[in-house]
Amino acid sequence: MTGKTLLLTGATGFVGRHLASALLDRGFTVRAVTRSLDAARGLPWFAQAQWVEADIHDAELDIAALIDGVSAMAHLAWPGLPNYDGLFHFERNLPADYAFIRRVVEAGVGQVLVTGTCFEYGLQSGPLSETSVALPANPYGLAKHSLRLFLESLAQKHPFTLQWARLFYLYGEGQNPKSLLASLERAIDQGATAFDMSAGEQLRDYLPIETAASHLATVLQHPEFHGVVNICSGQPVSVRSLVEQRLKARQSSMTLNLGVYGYSAHEPLAFWGVCERLQQLLGAHHVA
Repeated sequence: MTGKTLLLTGATGFVGRHLASALLDRGFTVRAVTRSLDAARGLPWFAQAQWVEADIHDAELDIAALIDGVSAMAHLAWPGLPNYDGLFHFERNLPADYAFIRRVVEAGVGQVLVTGTCFEYGLQSGPLSETSVALPANPYGLAKHSLRLFLESLAQKHPFTLQWARLFYLYGEGQNPKSLLASLERAIDQGATAFDMSAGEQLRDYLPIETAASHLATVLQHPEFHGVVNICSGQPVSVRSLVEQRLKARQSSMTLNLGVYGYSAHEPLAFWGVCERLQQLLGAHHVA
């Protein structure tokens, strides 16, 4: 399914910039949407993409021109992160996103991938599969879960393929500078002798951003797939182990000050994704 033109929103974000690179490598033509071209010019693949400077939530946006020649869309844009508790997620983002995606679908795009979140599962512990009941416990998770339900209802009235990719924990180039691993890398670079963190016993599901972007690109290469898929490793890893692995890789002797910070109230102590559905897609693509 290479060679087709794909519309990408959120192209300058953490996930978007890596997904665009993966898609271009696979022969896609990427039409990237950004609110500011200046923010995009430093991207290594800038010259390879078609760029549209626009606000996708603008009701006056010319959708017909935006999607001309486009057969699929990857919708990654979502303002306001990493504030997971803001009411704006369902007061502003949810209706605006639904309205935009509906316009795109009604204009003729038949395949839409949207990034969801593991926070849709809420405070449930243990292995979480796509068939697990969604019980979001923060406004961000609630808004994403609601958007999926809205779009599934839309697909009943106006058929299209909805690929809902639930992201777990991603790390790598371009990540939020306040995130754990970004803070750790900065401390190592600055020659700090100690690093403050939680006790680190939380079990999480981590993927390097390049791997996650590759998985998303593979899903997009399967237009026959409709439904939810976890973008995850399927392997629970403790936060402490992850940090210690990074210290070893960087050959750092930094001391960890464990227990300085408490555990997050919006996350269970131990949860990770079940990746059987993802592996089936990856395997099908490998065979093809």
